[in-house]
Amino acid sequence: MKANQYLLKSASDLTMPVDGAASLVLGFGLKSALEEPGIYEAIREKFPKATIALSSSSGEIHETEVYDDRITLLTMAFERTSLQDRSVNISDYSDSFAAGVEVVKDLMADDLQHILILSDGSLVNGSELVKGVQSVIPDRVPITGGLAGDGADFNYTLVGLNETPRQGRILAIGFYGGSLRVAHGSFGGWEPFGLEKTITKSSANELFEINGKNALSTYKEYLGKYASELPGSALLFPLAILTEDAEEYLVRTILSIDNEKSSMIFAGDVPMGSKVRFMKANIDRLVDAASIAANTSLTGFDDIEPEVALLISCVGRKLVLGSRVDEEVEAVAEIFGKNTVIGGYYSYGEISPLRKGGSCELHNQTMTITCLQEVI
Repeated sequence: MKANQYLLKSASDLTMPVDGAASLVLGFGLKSALEEPGIYEAIREKFPKATIALSSSSGEIHETEVYDDRITLLTMAFERTSLQDRSVNISDYSDSFAAGVEVVKDLMADDLQHILILSDGSLVNGSELVKGVQSVIPDRVPITGGLAGDGADFNYTLVGLNETPRQGRILAIGFYGGSLRVAHGSFGGWEPFGLEKTITKSSANELFEINGKNALSTYKEYLGKYASELPGSALLFPLAILTEDAEEYLVRTILSIDNEKSSMIFAGDVPMGSKVRFMKANIDRLVDAASIAANTSLTGFDDIEPEVALLISCVGRKLVLGSRVDEEVEAVAEIFGKNTVIGGYYSYGEISPLRKGGSCELHNQTMTITCLQEVI
């Protein structure tokens, strides 16, 4: 495999020399940059043979730096690994589970090594999407990816597979062949506080009651002075959720609040009966968590030597880290060294198994890493 990165501010920047033999191009960028007329066509002209997957972001990871107004292209030219891809629009399905089933139903094969999912981040229930994908793809095949971002605006997002990015799109890319090695790691680093509570009323990703009390009112009490800044301040105080059939907490981000219904809308499901704890940020712990995610992807997967590391982190982490956001990317780069090409983006939800061979989960506020190496 030969991997490269390119950083663009507009279509005109694609006058630079590129490796036109790339098999796969992953592009992450500011929404307005992806909406620029001709941007997809310009990328296609430079990479005529590639599968091109584009997603709007809440920040672009290019090498060890994080940008807010660019498009970063991460390209891979495989020698023995083949790809298949599919995309759907959420508007064509009754729910996100059904869309998840459909987008991967034709991708399963004996030599399938990995599935990468990129999805609209505003119209799709990420938890149900992952459940749908997981119902088709066995645990032996790692599924990773993320939901598109829109800065901190939470308005609408864009995703495109071999086309101009659009709202509502969900794409899946399958990687095939015995030469590809895949590893993954994920870790949050948020600090829980307060007593564990129980969700007593919810519907899919909408939360109404905790311990029999109105959830929004309870949440505002915990936020104190930050309550007046909702929903933006919710990114700084996510919830840790432990479902009845899970062994570890998952972190959930609040996407919006409904004052009329006194409810909170999350990026993933918040099932009734689940245990919850409020969480807060410690910057040093967030940076350390990125290192842990990188170490996990190295030490738990038979000494893989990654040629590419795809980083998908959360917009909430980026807002908390502020001017120190580069530090979590630098922490990952320090673990991998100079021989690994690093790229990615900040998202509205991260997709990764919790452990090797485990089922895939939707995460929020988490640094997730997917490592690829092609062994010839």
